[in-house]
Amino acid sequence: MQQFETFLKNNYPKAESFHPFYESSLSTMLEAGGKRFRPALLLGVVKAYNPLLVDGAMHAALAIELLHTYSLIHDDLPCMDDSDLRRGKPTLHKVYNEVSAVLAGDALNTYAFEVLTNAPFSDQVRVKLIRELAVNGGHSGMVLGQAIDCEFENSPLSIEQVKTLHINKTAKLIAASLKMGAIIVGDQKLADSLYEFGIKLGLLFQIQDDILDVTQTSEEAGKTTNNDGDKNSFVTLVGLENSLNEANTIANELSESLKSFDKPLRESLDELLTKYINRHI
Repeated sequence: MQQFETFLKNNYPKAESFHPFYESSLSTMLEAGGKRFRPALLLGVVKAYNPLLVDGAMHAALAIELLHTYSLIHDDLPCMDDSDLRRGKPTLHKVYNEVSAVLAGDALNTYAFEVLTNAPFSDQVRVKLIRELAVNGGHSGMVLGQAIDCEFENSPLSIEQVKTLHINKTAKLIAASLKMGAIIVGDQKLADSLYEFGIKLGLLFQIQDDILDVTQTSEEAGKTTNNDGDKNSFVTLVGLENSLNEANTIANELSESLKSFDKPLRESLDELLTKYINRHI
C-alpha cells in the first residue's frame, strides 16, 4: 500500500488558477489519510493473480479512493450529517467553507473517471471498469443509499429496509472494488463471486460502523461519533447487543467464505480481511 500512497500523491488533481485555495481543497481530504480499504481490496485481487498488472491497477485503485473520498466530503456537509471531523482532521467545509466542499466533492467524483481513462488497459477493460464504478457509486448505488439515509432520518425503517440502505450506501462500492480487481485480471466468474462476497462484507462494514459510532470516541474513530441518534442505524433499531450478534454472524460467514478462496487469493487478502472482519470485537 506504500506504493499506492506514492501513486496517490503523484496524481493529486491539479487545477492552477488565481483561486486562493481551490486546488488545495481537492487534495486536503486525500492527504488526511484513511483506511484505503477499497484500494487495498482491488490491488489484493490483482496481486493474487497477476502481479505484473499491479502498476496499471493503481489507476483503478485511485479512482475508487477518489470516489469514496468525494462521498465522505458530501456526507459530512451540514445538509447531510453535519460532521466536524473526518479521518482525524476537520471536515472540508470546516477547513474552507460549504461551497468549496461541495465543489471539491464534485471535482473528485469526475476526476475518478478521468483517472480510469488513463489506465494502461484495453479499451474494453477500461469501459468495464468505468461502468462498474459508475453503477455502484452512482444513482442506483451509493447515491441511492445516501438518498434513503437522508430522507428517512427521522422515520424508523424495518431491518430489511436498513440492510437495503446499507447495501447501497456502503456495500456496493466495496463489492465493486473486489470485482474491478477481477475484471483487470480477466476472470469474469471470479468477478461475480467476489461481488457477492463484497456485498456481505460491505454490509458487515456498515453494521460495524454503527457499533463503533456508539462505542468509540471521536478521537478513537477519527470522525464524529454518537451522530446517528436520528438515523436508521442497526444500533438505533435493534440495540447494541443485537447489532453485535448480527455482526458476529456475518463475520463468521465471511471467515468461512475466505477459507474457500483459492490459495493465491486467500494469501493475498487474508490479513486485510481478517483485520476488518473482526474490527467490531
